[in-house]
Amino acid sequence: MTTPVVSIAYHSGYGHTAVLAEAVRAGAVEAGAEVHLIKVDEITDEQWETLDRSDVIVFGSPTYMGTASGAFHVFAEASSKRWFGQDWKDKLAAGFTNSGSKSGDKLHTLQFFQILAAQHGMNWVNLGLHPGWNNSEGSEHDLNRLGVFAGAAAQTNVDEGPEGVHKADVATAEHLGRRVTETAKVFARGRAAA
Repeated sequence: MTTPVVSIAYHSGYGHTAVLAEAVRAGAVEAGAEVHLIKVDEITDEQWETLDRSDVIVFGSPTYMGTASGAFHVFAEASSKRWFGQDWKDKLAAGFTNSGSKSGDKLHTLQFFQILAAQHGMNWVNLGLHPGWNNSEGSEHDLNRLGVFAGAAAQTNVDEGPEGVHKADVATAEHLGRRVTETAKVFARGRAAA
């Protein structure tokens, strides 16, 4: 079986989302993937080609004003060139986001990613974790402490820099990287058996 290729296409306005992108990368590498970090606001033709040959594309953006950042929206619109040829059809997709508020309408950003993936004919990989920190024995240090199912969601105080990204949110993003890699391996085995 070949090594899964995971690309993380993300934008980070103030560095918080970059911390999560690095955590997704670490989890995917740990699970055995070849991983590429792609800053969508600096994307090159070569990086578009990397996305085209990837088995998994993980989308990441801060949540600004209830949706992904403007820079990520520019990337999403530019991906329409791939949509015409269905270049990303049947790839796996997943996503992550960060905002200053506990909710911050992060779900809308993850749903935007899901719709983008669906338009490309991709298969969405959810977080696959129960919610943490939702009972008297739970704590803010639980995985999935914000209780989001669609992807990895993080909350960072607006007066803290990238070092303020919560360790549980970093661990949740690492989990997402491992999960997409393991799912890619299952899909590859299924294709080989078909």
